Amino acid sequence: MKGYECSLFILMPFQAFPTYGGTVMHRLEIAGLVVWFLGLTCSHRGNSTNDDMQVLKPNPTLDKLCRFLNSVRGTDKVLMLVQYVSKILMWHLKRKDPSSTLATRILNLAGPVADFRILLRYYGLIPLLQWTAYSEQNPAPTRKLQLLGRLQNLSNFCYYPLEHAYWLGLHDVIPMKPETRDKIGIWSCRFWAAYVVLYFAQLWEEHKELAVRERALAKKKLKVGGDKDVDAKELAVERQALKNERKGLLVNTIINAAYFPLTVHWSLETSSFPDVGVGICGTIAAIAQLYTAWKSS
Repeated sequence: MKGYECSLFILMPFQAFPTYGGTVMHRLEIAGLVVWFLGLTCSHRGNSTNDDMQVLKPNPTLDKLCRFLNSVRGTDKVLMLVQYVSKILMWHLKRKDPSSTLATRILNLAGPVADFRILLRYYGLIPLLQWTAYSEQNPAPTRKLQLLGRLQNLSNFCYYPLEHAYWLGLHDVIPMKPETRDKIGIWSCRFWAAYVVLYFAQLWEEHKELAVRERALAKKKLKVGGDKDVDAKELAVERQALKNERKGLLVNTIINAAYFPLTVHWSLETSSFPDVGVGICGTIAAIAQLYTAWKSS
C-alpha cells in the first residue's frame, strides 16, 4: 500500500466522528498526526522488508537445539547433567552449612529428575531388540568383537526388565517388599556393570583394530612422494576418517571410565563411595554424552 493510499484509509474513521462544538479541530489535529506517521511508515515499508527478513532468517543452531531437545536422547542427557551437577552443588553447600535450605531445594529438583530419567528408559528393550537383530545380520569384523557384542546385549536384556520392576516397586505400582525391591535394583546395576566391563573389552579390541589401519595408512603416506598412483586426496579423506574414529574411541572410553565406579558403587549392598564422587563421575559422563549426542543430532 502506498503512502497516500494508507493516509486516505486511516482518515476514513475520523470523517465519521460527530462534530460537537470545539472538539472538531482537536480531532482533526490528532487525525493529521496519525495519518502522517502511518503514511510515513507505509511509504518505507518496502525498504524495511528486506532488513526484517535478515533479522528473522532461520538460525541453524536454534534448529539443531530444537531437534536435540525434542529427542528422548537429548532430553535425557540434559537432565543427566542437572542430576549429577546437583549432587556436587549439594555437597558444596552442605559443607558450608549442613542445614542449607538451598541444598534442600536442589535436592527437591534432583530427586524427580533422576526418577524421570528412569521412566524415560521404559522403551529401552525395543531399540535393544532392533540393535540385536541388526548386529546378527551385520556381524562385527572379528569373532571376538561379535562375542562381546552378544554378551553386552544379553546383559542389557537382563538390566532393563529389572530396572523397570524396581521403578514400579518403588512407586507402589507393583506391591513389593522394600528388601525385594532393593535387591532387584542392585541386580539391575550388576548387569549394567557387566555391560561396562564388556564394553571396556570391546573398546580395547577396537583400539587394536584401529591401530592396524593407522599403521597401514602411515605406510601409504611414505609412497605418496614417488608413486603417482596414490591419490593424495583419498589419503587425506582416509586420514580424517581414522582421526574421527580415534576421537570417538577416546570419548567412549571417557564415558565408560566415568560409569565404571558408579556401576560398582550401585552394585554393592554397602558402599563407601561418596555422593560427591557420584556427582563428579556422573557429570563427566553427562558432558561427554552431551557432546556425542549434540554432534549426531
